[in-house]
Amino acid sequence: MENVIRKADDVEVTVIKGERDTDKIIADHVGFSLLAGAIPVPLLDIAAVSAIQVDMLRQLARKHEVSFDEEAGKSVVSAILGSALGTAIGRAGASAVKAIPGIGTLLGIASQVALSGITTFAIGHLFNAHFSDRRPLSDFRIEDVKEVFEDLLRKGKDFVDSFQKKASKDAADVREETAVVLRNMADKGVLKREDCERIIKALGNRES
Repeated sequence: MENVIRKADDVEVTVIKGERDTDKIIADHVGFSLLAGAIPVPLLDIAAVSAIQVDMLRQLARKHEVSFDEEAGKSVVSAILGSALGTAIGRAGASAVKAIPGIGTLLGIASQVALSGITTFAIGHLFNAHFSDRRPLSDFRIEDVKEVFEDLLRKGKDFVDSFQKKASKDAADVREETAVVLRNMADKGVLKREDCERIIKALGNRES
């Protein structure tokens, strides 16, 4: 099946009732990432978002009946963020800003939340196209998709802006679903168990 995304214009960025299963997987994980990116604890936010992105790839691969290895998925997620746009540095910087007392925390959270959702959107649609051709992770080459990924990042910004305005799920439900994803990734060794529980505790402490 030949269904590789050549341009980001081919991506539907509006989440509507009756959307395709793969669109829902991506949208749900964007929501989880936005929540995790707001954890006010440096480095735990990055660990949480990375685990959520790996789970998203796992679900997309399963939907397309493609074999998937979590450790390979973790490596690919890190590589694409680092190689395509230096986001690994950007995300670490946003996370580190949170360690600055007072306003640093607020600025760090704001930048990390947006970036977490945007990169999750872009990675999700990039790999949905990849898996739709029944191609395994081992066939992925970041150098072949850099322009597409950059286009998807731009689309991701618009999607996240819209998503945050139209979010319909109850916050408590999103926290619960996010915790399920994180514990599943801890079970699979993608996330350290102690980090997982600290993240979930931090998510709970954000209730208002």
